[in-house]
Amino acid sequence: MSLTFYYLFLFLLITTTIFQVWLTTRNIAYVDKNKTKVPTVFSKTISISDHRKAADYTISKSKIGIIDLFIQAIFLYLLTLGGGINILTNTFASLINNELVIGTIVIISVIFISSLIDLPLSIYKTFNIDERFGFNRMTAQIFITDLIKQSFLSLAIGVPIVLISLWIISNLGSLWWLWLWAFISIFNFLMLTLYPTYIAPFFNKFLPLKDAKLKVKIEKLLLKCGFKSGGLFVMNGSLRSNHGNAYFTGFGNSKRIVFFDTLLEKLSHKEIEAVLAHELGHFHHNHVKKRIILMFAVSFIGLYILGFLKDSSWFYESLGVIQSDANGLLIFLLISPLFIFFMRPLMAYYSRKNEFEADEYACKYSNPQDLKLSLIKLYRDNASTLTPDPLHSNFYDSHPPALERINAIDKI
Repeated sequence: MSLTFYYLFLFLLITTTIFQVWLTTRNIAYVDKNKTKVPTVFSKTISISDHRKAADYTISKSKIGIIDLFIQAIFLYLLTLGGGINILTNTFASLINNELVIGTIVIISVIFISSLIDLPLSIYKTFNIDERFGFNRMTAQIFITDLIKQSFLSLAIGVPIVLISLWIISNLGSLWWLWLWAFISIFNFLMLTLYPTYIAPFFNKFLPLKDAKLKVKIEKLLLKCGFKSGGLFVMNGSLRSNHGNAYFTGFGNSKRIVFFDTLLEKLSHKEIEAVLAHELGHFHHNHVKKRIILMFAVSFIGLYILGFLKDSSWFYESLGVIQSDANGLLIFLLISPLFIFFMRPLMAYYSRKNEFEADEYACKYSNPQDLKLSLIKLYRDNASTLTPDPLHSNFYDSHPPALERINAIDKI
């Protein structure tokens, strides 16, 4: 059994890496091929220079993405068959005489090392690619400050979560996986509730919307849609980037509507209403609740499977990893993406279906033309390519391609 799983792991690691690289190179070629002409639907609103910029931006990010794919594949191999997890386990075991503490430190160390490996590419993307295309407003000081804050939060939240999770695994009998699922579900629910008020302000400023005319229009829209919000806020997204966005955050009574200040600068009041109506469509169709339920269901199935694997010696032998509760949890989290990678089109399809439904709702409560213009401006100002490769898009894009989305609004 261990030999079978060994070959299966190697096959999936190599196959998914090569396939992702092929998808990315295919997308690069497709975008580059179509950058010389703006699609007819957008020809009156997006210039050829903006279209080329979006294509070049996409290509630049994709090339960095290929490097990242190889780095992540090599890192996973070194952690498992390369003996990396064993080195960490043995090193900390020689210094500490507590299995829970050892396991916690090993898991946190892997997360920390992974972040360090990602750091150079993150720096390059921010200060080279985004800078070159006019999106970066991040200074070195802000970048370092964010890094320190993220590290602090990761340790402050991550260490107790890992420690409690390992205690549950070790002490709550054969149904530990069910107790762990309940614990993780409660934790995620609390994070959804607490994030807007206590965590998000750690990185950005959230000020009440001051534009009185826009506020009145938004409140009328909320009333018409029967939606109650914990407040309308403007986030200083311009501190780090020129990209514009708007989103809902929180859960229950803590729901907030957040606009990037960059978005408010670029869209008219009617277009902002249309964007908001789209977001309200997600709540009308219970997309947020459905995704939470889906997340809980996936974690339930995953932990149920781990319940069988944790005490199976072949699971560890096949990957060359020392058997322990912490290592079982760690390698399961590390290799799971390989086994579900080819399910990504299904997940992307479901997400895009939600976007179409939200657009349809927005067209009922706002002017479809305003929705179209807002989307086109966002595609243009965020340099999102109008011509992604269809196959690549089916694997990676949670939102429908621009042309499909605009055509769907026209049909409505």
